[in-house]
Amino acid sequence: MKEIGNSIDLNLERNSLYQQKLVDRIKSLKEKIYLGGGQKAIEKHHKRNKLTARERITKLLDPESTFYEINTLAAFGMYEEYGGAPSSGTVFGIGKVHGRNIVVVANDATVKAGAWFPITVKKNLRAQEIALENRLPIVYLVDSAGVFLPLQEDIFPDKDHFGRIFRNNAQISARGIPQISAIMGPCVAGGAYLPIMSDESLIVEGEGSVFLAGSHLVKAAIGEEIDNESLGGAVVQSNISGVTDYIMKNDEECILQIRSLIEKFGESPKADFSRIKPALPKFNVQEIYSILPEDTIKPYDTYELLARIVDDSKIDEYKAGYGKTIITAYARIDGWAVGIVANQRKIVKNHHGEMQIGGVIYSDSADKSARFIMNCNQKKIPLLFLQDVTGFMVGSKAEHGGIIKDGAKMVNAVANSVVPKITVIIGNSFGAGNYAMCGRAYDPRFLFALPNAKIAVMGANQAANVLMDIKIKQLQKEGKMLSESEKEKLLGEVVSSYEEKNNVVHAASRLWTDEIIDPAAIRDYISLAIECANNCPIADDFKIGVIQT
Repeated sequence: MKEIGNSIDLNLERNSLYQQKLVDRIKSLKEKIYLGGGQKAIEKHHKRNKLTARERITKLLDPESTFYEINTLAAFGMYEEYGGAPSSGTVFGIGKVHGRNIVVVANDATVKAGAWFPITVKKNLRAQEIALENRLPIVYLVDSAGVFLPLQEDIFPDKDHFGRIFRNNAQISARGIPQISAIMGPCVAGGAYLPIMSDESLIVEGEGSVFLAGSHLVKAAIGEEIDNESLGGAVVQSNISGVTDYIMKNDEECILQIRSLIEKFGESPKADFSRIKPALPKFNVQEIYSILPEDTIKPYDTYELLARIVDDSKIDEYKAGYGKTIITAYARIDGWAVGIVANQRKIVKNHHGEMQIGGVIYSDSADKSARFIMNCNQKKIPLLFLQDVTGFMVGSKAEHGGIIKDGAKMVNAVANSVVPKITVIIGNSFGAGNYAMCGRAYDPRFLFALPNAKIAVMGANQAANVLMDIKIKQLQKEGKMLSESEKEKLLGEVVSSYEEKNNVVHAASRLWTDEIIDPAAIRDYISLAIECANNCPIADDFKIGVIQT
């Protein structure tokens, strides 16, 4: 093993202040989102002796345990014409109940009565995907008015729309993963299948109701006049229809019953990834603030970043002198063995003495990474991808050297990997580099991003210049010419528009990342991800398709 890291230069204080500002901004956004539909809606909820979604989750989880919320910024800046949908009207994440990791999904009835927007469906499907991939029990706290009707065409009929949730209920059940549903408010129409396709369902008397059609629709459809409680309330569905399993007096009793049920779960086989007693890095993880530059294009030494993430600041580096724009190394994080694939952002010399740009994937680094990924699969070591990539190398020399062939080799290895993959976007995530470094399309078990992350086909300046050239040529065909000041103004507008779209908050609102995390919490999130992944044995042997060698 080799020790890595040096003391941080005090001249990097500007970086630290900038990163702290970004972290504070994300915290501020989340604090507003935690209010759901607002203080008045929360008070109205409390007057009915109902807990809010986050209050229910807090009571469900073990005291003093951490709730790792996922997709907190879902729908941020979206659906403004309908008054917005903070966190898409659904709260979900991972927390411990009787020491066991559980996925919890709770409708937030303070947001449009818990109605489902298109992104709400995507968020709920992501929760189920995490439960499936990691064999984690899942608890649904149901309190929803159903589909948001003005947007029903984007929610109801397609493959990954509303109906997929119930298909997933069946798949989760078939794989022996426990599902518990608590009906703590309305549960309407197709949504009624979710709790009833769970292993066990609880219903809160006086508040919970479940039916395929509510009283208004029943009257319109068949002329029958009946109130919702008589149609599908707790007593009806538990004692008459036998649809639900437990009648609960209130939210608190319901949550205690769920905890009691979970306490009796048996253990399932584990993946048994290697873990020893954790050791802290020799450097303060908070110093990551100082390492990351204010401008994500500027270089920095990724070894310094790793020194503040890995246990004891030690790594076993694989092919250290070859393919230097990607660092491949075995290490431990919070005691867990990991195989790290990290973009080196520092400008380096290759084995020919030629300078290589940091953050760019060259043929040798792609070739090395593919081999390392294969080794981790051979040894059953989870993979951690630390993305700060501006793309693959371009130009005649790169093309003649077979960059596409070597890039394809790396992508093939990532795509076929059977060990869990965890991705953290440290800075840039551009172009095919996003794919090779295990972006969302390559099924990482979890994908987190730091507050300065950017996700796009290419950087804003490169994209703006390409778009500018196209625009100018179009205008020239129309016989129009732009002055230098007009060109400068147009370029500024293009850059501004592009940077708005590659911003990490934009990505998080659309669930391209699971959560924006504080750099100081990176070890906690990586450890959580591996702990969850360890709950599911590796079922398949690693195989790789046809590759050009």
